[in-house]
Amino acid sequence: MTGFLTPIATHNFVLLMRDSDTVAAALGRALAEAPPGERPGLERAIALVEATAAATEGTLKARWVRERLDAVGFTGDLSSVAAVKALRKAERRLSLAAAVQLQKEALAHPE
Repeated sequence: MTGFLTPIATHNFVLLMRDSDTVAAALGRALAEAPPGERPGLERAIALVEATAAATEGTLKARWVRERLDAVGFTGDLSSVAAVKALRKAERRLSLAAAVQLQKEALAHPE
């Protein structure tokens, strides 16, 4: 998943982009042409893509938040004000309202 922060007037939001369909199709084509020695690895890759594609939007947002917090070294309580501050430090263009909403998503979807 790729996240983009796009300022629109006073709103910032995270746009989720999924390209798992494209990846799954490419892996399927590769599997169809693969020699026997490569087939198990490609089959495993397809299973992983399918499992990832099944994730809900909330789960993806929560994962995105946790990745951003990890990137700035945040190890505290996800429900804290410090978590919102760290998220905004990680993504400077993120509004306070958007950061709080994303924090709620992350809290609603524990790993």
